[in-house]
Amino acid sequence: MSRLGFLLACALATSLGAQSLTDRFKEVRGPWELQLDRGDAATVRRGVEALLGREGLTVNPSDYNDMHALAALRSLAARACVAEGSWEDAVVHLQKAQAAAEENLATAEPLLAKTRTEHEAKLREFRDAMDKQAPRLRELDEAPGLNQDQMKLRQQLRIFMDEQKAATAHSERALKDIDSILERLRQTKASTTKAAADWKAFLDHEKAEIAEAGGTTRFVAGKVEQVKADDARPQQERLAYARRLQKLDPANKDVTRLVNGLLGKEEEAAPTKPKARKKKAAKK
Repeated sequence: MSRLGFLLACALATSLGAQSLTDRFKEVRGPWELQLDRGDAATVRRGVEALLGREGLTVNPSDYNDMHALAALRSLAARACVAEGSWEDAVVHLQKAQAAAEENLATAEPLLAKTRTEHEAKLREFRDAMDKQAPRLRELDEAPGLNQDQMKLRQQLRIFMDEQKAATAHSERALKDIDSILERLRQTKASTTKAAADWKAFLDHEKAEIAEAGGTTRFVAGKVEQVKADDARPQQERLAYARRLQKLDPANKDVTRLVNGLLGKEEEAAPTKPKARKKKAAKK
């Protein structure tokens, strides 16, 4: 059995014995994406972090599918943190996603390189075998009036050539799969590295703006007016930034009203004071 075939067999056995992190991620990703679209970031964050706490710590580093799912879960957790305004936590998740993606690529590259070498050697073997038998088969196909032994040999050669062609096609597909897997892992490493760096820079820029504004309270007061006026941006972006401002200054009532408005919540009416009863005039 080839190394790739062995890996696929192991993956199948794992899926039959216990559900992998990749399978769990496929199940929950859709519903969590919908919840994020509805603005329910806190629920998504709790769900992702609970799954990471249960299964993320026991992922086998040599299982590139589960490691890829681990990086994707970390990235999803970061998105939920951004949407709820917890941007420092988002950076932590992105840095962990980057670390998982880097480890995954570093582990998978040598393993898949060995598998690639095996398939390339098999391809040469299959093609050489076909090249050796092709003239004999062509001779039999073109020869008139074959006897019984020759017809039997021709049939055996045809079966042999079909088997070699099928084996060749299998190895060619395996090489394409290897290229596809490595490209996906490289893209994940690049995207998580960029996202972690971008959000770290964004937080540093925010700190500088807060210092320039003279403190968090003044910074938030100025930014909330910008978010109110910038109604051309998508609602989810405005909601994420409004929640960020709310995290920075929970006491700012303008921010609270903005968040509630973006969520479609009606503002609670102020409680009315009971009317004072008029005192009855004393009888003379």
